[in-house]
Amino acid sequence: MFENLSQRLGGVIRNLRGQGRLTEENIRDALREVRMALLEADVALPVVRSFVERVRERAVGQEVLKSLSPGQALVKVVHDELIVTMGRANDALDLAAQPPAVILMAGLQGSGKTTTSAKLARWLAERHKKKVMLVSCDIYRPAAIEQLQTLAGEVGAEFFPSTPDQQPVAIATGALEAARRQFLDIVIVDTAGRLHIDDAMMAEIRALNDAVTPVETLFVVDSMTGQDAANTARVFNEALPLTGVILTKTDGDARGGAALSVRELTGKPIKFLGTGEKSAALEPFHPDRMASRILGMGDVLSLVEEVQHTVDHQQAAKLAQKIKKGKGFTLEDFRDQLGQMEKMGGLEGLVDKLPGAAALPSAVRNQVDNREMKRMVAIINSMTPQERRHTQVIKGSRKRRIAAGSGMQVQDVNRLLKQFTQMQKMMKKVAKGGIGKMMRGMQGRMPPGMRF
Repeated sequence: MFENLSQRLGGVIRNLRGQGRLTEENIRDALREVRMALLEADVALPVVRSFVERVRERAVGQEVLKSLSPGQALVKVVHDELIVTMGRANDALDLAAQPPAVILMAGLQGSGKTTTSAKLARWLAERHKKKVMLVSCDIYRPAAIEQLQTLAGEVGAEFFPSTPDQQPVAIATGALEAARRQFLDIVIVDTAGRLHIDDAMMAEIRALNDAVTPVETLFVVDSMTGQDAANTARVFNEALPLTGVILTKTDGDARGGAALSVRELTGKPIKFLGTGEKSAALEPFHPDRMASRILGMGDVLSLVEEVQHTVDHQQAAKLAQKIKKGKGFTLEDFRDQLGQMEKMGGLEGLVDKLPGAAALPSAVRNQVDNREMKRMVAIINSMTPQERRHTQVIKGSRKRRIAAGSGMQVQDVNRLLKQFTQMQKMMKKVAKGGIGKMMRGMQGRMPPGMRF
């Protein structure tokens, strides 16, 4: 997300840092570039005008022109105004209500409401230890109820059954009563979407809102629709008391226009980002951290939080002890580490949060490919337990069998074994306390798709 905008703004900032001092003229040229970058990112025109004007007012003042490092001072101004545009701080869910608290999900068809409802249930269970019930009031879309039931099973949430011949209000109130009897904390109500906004849809969701009095009414919208996402959110906000927005499919959105437009056009905060298809791919939206990512400063805080919540610390401690005792690093250990990395959004997700990632050449960024990790895991899974623990037994016929079982070529197996041998050597250095030697040894030895 924001890949194109980051690159454009990065170029503007580099040019300004090369200036000995800033004048109104070169600030005007820089802001013209900023304006074009925002428009290309599909940010709504009123938002672009407001943003550029606010930056101009601060940039031509004492704060920047009289600064000892005017280029850096202007970067700070742009950073601060990006935060203002996107909402200053993360708006957490308001769950301070007598249980069961109701969260109502609204949005157009195809925006990802049903999947997001399940993601949110998992997030609430894992991060806040809440007992969650999911219920579908979508009586129009074929198999919508069955889809949510399947997702509820995957994320470990309770599910309230419903049928297409029931009325949405009756379904929602029935779920609320069931949640009270089961002493559940939260009920997430998935509503019907339409291909476009119509009177019948708005009347139905208003009736649902009145019947269950939700503590949160969240508008789910596809970020890839750009400024149209913000305009649709504005229409919904006029009909419903929205409390926030969830942007979905942000992993496929290189522009980010929706994220920069929604808050200013609707007055409602973005609360979450959907960052992938998996049920764990939902993260809180922090405007300050996102502004840092846009300007190439990275998002180390989110990376640290992700590690804390997703890494199996007990497993990591066991591996550390194992290596320390010199018991050796096996392909099973390697596979476990790849799995941990995938839980954190894969290598692409990690690189996006690192400082300076936006400045990486496109040829380098293209090598950062999560598919390579999946290929490695497939090859390791095609091996027997003995082969994973004792790679020296893997010879010609075994390599052909492993390649066929994983859908790869023999040279792919050879490459993995070579990379793993190099990693084993590094781990031995770690066991001997040679962490500095190991870091130097890693230069140029990362696998294809994992070099950056």
